[in-house]
Amino acid sequence: MIDYLLEFAKLFFINVILSSSLNMINGYCGLFSLGHAGFFAVGAYAGAAASLFLFPGLAVSHPLLCIFLACLVGMAAAGVAGLAVGIPCLRLSGDYLAIATIGFGEIIRIVILNMDSVGAQSGLAGIPNLSSLGVIATAAAATVWILYSIVRSAFGRAIISVREDEIAARSMGINISFYKNFAFVVGSMFAGLGGVLFAHLREFIAPANFQFAITVQILVMIVLGGLGSMRGAILGALIVTAVPELLRFSEYTSQISNLVFGVIMIVVMLWKPEGLMGLFLRKRKKVAL
Repeated sequence: MIDYLLEFAKLFFINVILSSSLNMINGYCGLFSLGHAGFFAVGAYAGAAASLFLFPGLAVSHPLLCIFLACLVGMAAAGVAGLAVGIPCLRLSGDYLAIATIGFGEIIRIVILNMDSVGAQSGLAGIPNLSSLGVIATAAAATVWILYSIVRSAFGRAIISVREDEIAARSMGINISFYKNFAFVVGSMFAGLGGVLFAHLREFIAPANFQFAITVQILVMIVLGGLGSMRGAILGALIVTAVPELLRFSEYTSQISNLVFGVIMIVVMLWKPEGLMGLFLRKRKKVAL
């Protein structure tokens, strides 16, 4: 039972990282991005490859240093991928941006699917198990703190102004393209961090782990909790992590979970469009803590 709770906690904290990072893009900057699974995959493969090929000896002698360096490599790779996707795609908006990011997310997965150096379709095995609960929880806390600090800074205010009214923000001298790309790259980097921790938790990753359904799952987290709310992202991550575990009594867990999430989403959208954090806030703030 204790082992089960530990695994649940690890998965929850990874989901907190993923939901908080997508909330930075979709919630605070107002960009409708649906390619988060791609950056999750880039971070996972880059971090795993770093542990296996760049400094394999550190995994045994200095595991904390190894996972730290792997996280840096994974975040850097995901950030570069985010910049490569963001520069052409962020000229678009709305549905066009969503379609473009879906396409790039799938391109990333297909490229990995054909890379023999990282196992291609067979996946990458033998990844050292370095994602302890302490490491993942610390990474999640650091993610929330860093993103919260950005949102509360002058940079964050500029990002939020882009979400609220691009024309007004541009008239105030705000560089729209720069702040969109900044939010996109930061969100991508922390998605990569979640990927590194996921890879070193599962010890095996394959392209099937990073399908479009993962992006939808992360999107459900932030919509349920509340877009533009850091606490909402955490609450959404808890719900999305817990519901499948509560439904494990059935062999059709996945299908039932999707049905339950669909019902919850409909109820939330009709009753509390601002997300479940609206239950705890008397008045919705533009920047929720």
